[in-house]
Amino acid sequence: MNANNRTGDVKAIAIHLPQFHPVPENDAWWGKGFTEWTNVTKARPLFPGHPQPHLPSDLGFYDMRLPETRAAQAELARQYGISAFCYYHYWFGGKRILERPVNDIVASGEPDFPFCLCWANENWTRTWDGKDSAVLLAQNYGPDDDLAHFRELLPIFSDPRYLRIDGKVAFFVYRPDQLPDARSTVAIWREEARKAGLGELFLGAFMTSAFDVEASGFDVAVEFAPNKFSPPQASGFRRLLTRAWCRIFARLRGTRQAAIHLYDDLARGMTESPPPAGVSPDRWLRCVTPGWDNSARKKNRPLIFVGSTPERYGRWLREMVAWTRRNAPPERRFIFINAWNEWAEGNHLEPDQRNGHANLEATARALDEGNRDAANG
Repeated sequence: MNANNRTGDVKAIAIHLPQFHPVPENDAWWGKGFTEWTNVTKARPLFPGHPQPHLPSDLGFYDMRLPETRAAQAELARQYGISAFCYYHYWFGGKRILERPVNDIVASGEPDFPFCLCWANENWTRTWDGKDSAVLLAQNYGPDDDLAHFRELLPIFSDPRYLRIDGKVAFFVYRPDQLPDARSTVAIWREEARKAGLGELFLGAFMTSAFDVEASGFDVAVEFAPNKFSPPQASGFRRLLTRAWCRIFARLRGTRQAAIHLYDDLARGMTESPPPAGVSPDRWLRCVTPGWDNSARKKNRPLIFVGSTPERYGRWLREMVAWTRRNAPPERRFIFINAWNEWAEGNHLEPDQRNGHANLEATARALDEGNRDAANG
């Protein structure tokens, strides 16, 4: 099933996690052969009806080092209307990690599918075993690092498949609030892009925390689902009963601090959320997620949204497509989907053994119908 790709249509960018191949750092920190699949396969249901573990179907337990894997992912994405992947990119003061998939894509010229990068600029900590303060790789911000970082990425930015928005090279930052001098960083990057002949940059700030997009010099703010979710104040009986029931069983299974909410509340709350302060609607890129359940990754303090279905996800995406058509100029009509393959956080478009292609089918249908409805409205 293919979504239409008419001029001016809203296009979907799927966030892509590259941590599906072993690297020396993860071998040392978590044990030989560790990949994201290690967490995924250890997941167990915490309450009746809890859909864990999430297990892949069509693509299996793949290895991102294999060109066949990358080709199959691109073909699936293209088939169901995804316009580009946004790969998480890891840089720590001159050191890259999990870089091989993107490096191989650039070196080989395959697959022929658009992509961009999002710098996941948090310290690398032992979050997965509850020790968030134990830093394994730290950021090392400063002008010299900004310069070295951008120059390291020049071969990637220069790739003909690299995503341009409004004719500009698109680059995103996951935690812009962590940049000690965001305006200086942005200025250095823009100057280097011009010197290198890339032209202008299109810089997006993921709103994972409060951040002044305007003052920093970023072009757009990017919503991130389900970040900063606030449960509705008016709690109905069904909502309270469902959450209490799930939490009781989670405690019985040894998970005492699970935060459990309803997927419908997440979709409704984010749909109705206004742009951040100082950001106009035409500079606000929306984001949806087909689900969220990181109990595979965070054993002690998982965040779980119950009741997600392909149909509910598709309805949310369709509403955001219509919102984007109303508010964004044609050259900036993009929506982020979190995510293509965050299996350990329970949010993935890739086919699984429970729903098959249903999330992908819902994506294609929502993009097509949402764009058509908005165009005819």
